[in-house]
Amino acid sequence: MSGQHGVRGWRGGRAASPQTIEAAERWFVRHGLPYFVDSEREEVRRGLKPRRLGAVATTAVVAGLAVGVVLGWLTVDVSLGISAALAVVGAVAAFYAFTTLRLGAMARWAVARTLRSLGLMFPLVTRALPLLLLFVTFLFINAEVWQVSSTLDGGVMWLAVMLFAGMAVGFLLVRLPEELDKVDDEVEGGRLVAACKGTPLEEAARQLAESGEHVHQDATVRGFQKANLILVLLVAQVVQVLLLSVAVFLFFIVFGAVAMKEGVVESWIGAESHPLGISTLTVELVQVSVFLAAFSGLYFTVYAVTDETYRGQFFTSITDELERAVGARTVYHALKSQA
Repeated sequence: MSGQHGVRGWRGGRAASPQTIEAAERWFVRHGLPYFVDSEREEVRRGLKPRRLGAVATTAVVAGLAVGVVLGWLTVDVSLGISAALAVVGAVAAFYAFTTLRLGAMARWAVARTLRSLGLMFPLVTRALPLLLLFVTFLFINAEVWQVSSTLDGGVMWLAVMLFAGMAVGFLLVRLPEELDKVDDEVEGGRLVAACKGTPLEEAARQLAESGEHVHQDATVRGFQKANLILVLLVAQVVQVLLLSVAVFLFFIVFGAVAMKEGVVESWIGAESHPLGISTLTVELVQVSVFLAAFSGLYFTVYAVTDETYRGQFFTSITDELERAVGARTVYHALKSQA
């Protein structure tokens, strides 16, 4: 549809075709950018009103307390009840974010984009993983780590994992906006046409460039739309970190099942181990593997956004797509002003 519905005369000519605007809005949503669509952004704005957020927060807290108290009472484990309560609160908040706040559209595109570009992870993995595995493997065969991990019950263990995850997300939220500074620096003329190539706004972008309209001011991304770009980058990065953490977890499960003898583990933890079906797979092994995988995820997060080689590969690739989105947004606003 890119060349069928253009714009005739940006300074008072014929209004833009509604089909072009609708196609552009569908394109934004498919590419994880619902906040670039005016109607979607207004719906999200309504969803963030204090009254609605208060209702969601109340529901989440009440549900979390109910589940936490019941589970803590049944298991006689306060930490497990707290972890369950936090998990329920997080689940309610996530559901609201994925539906009303349109985070689902962002997550779908970011996950698909990350899975398509897994090849970009190999240079980073070959640089970061050897040193990481050397360090965490040393921890894995350390008696103190087994003693600490084995004394952590399920609730405390998951609280530690959530702490690592929260630290990683916080670090990303601080660093990722820096990668967006150059995206909207300049999208005029030929760059505007190139940015919109392959989108429903390709023909409209060409006409806008030929008209000589100055669009630099409109190209600046702020507010909800900048938050949209940051969230897309965040989800893409989180998926990569999660994949590497799962790989580290599986590595230690296999390595521990093969190399860690039951007698050695029991001498380290000062108690009998708890097998999970087979003697070499124990609760203690799973706990140590989860703890070290969560730590590895945090390490990988920091390394990924500070390593220049990785940033040059991953962010150049994804910011090219974000620049295309910013260019399409510029033309979309021009079309809306003529509609």
